[in-house]
Amino acid sequence: MNVLSLFGGPRKKGNTATVLHWVEEKLEDLGHDVERINIATKNVNGCIGCLKCKDNLDEPGCVQNDDGAYIIDRMVASDIVLYASPLYFWGFSAQMKAFIDRCHCLYRGVCGSDGHTSFVEGQRKALIVTAADPFENNAEQILTAFQRILVYDKAYSAGELLVCN
Repeated sequence: MNVLSLFGGPRKKGNTATVLHWVEEKLEDLGHDVERINIATKNVNGCIGCLKCKDNLDEPGCVQNDDGAYIIDRMVASDIVLYASPLYFWGFSAQMKAFIDRCHCLYRGVCGSDGHTSFVEGQRKALIVTAADPFENNAEQILTAFQRILVYDKAYSAGELLVCN
């Protein structure tokens, strides 16, 4: 299985990087191919809402000339995508959020309608979050956001791991 891990933490050796490394090691031990992309080291601009990505029905795309397109291509080619982010103000890090917004190019049509399609339909996705505080009154929003990503992408959850304190 081809696994893409998207590391969205700004600290290369922080808690999120450590936990993600443990998961990646286990996946490699099980025989999976794992590729990590450190989003903080890439040039990924946020979505500008131009909707030009919706013009091409055959492939995702964006008018912005940055590393976002490369990461999207790697995502489409993967069997499973791991999102790894520290919890910042009840949500994803700014680096990860900018990339997630760019994933708007992955689907066509109105979500839930007959015309709703996705370039990653059927893909498995997992979430790894590290947080300083406990789950309650802290991490519910990031889990809700992840669940909504799955709906828009027509993808399936491969699991959620929240590591607190």
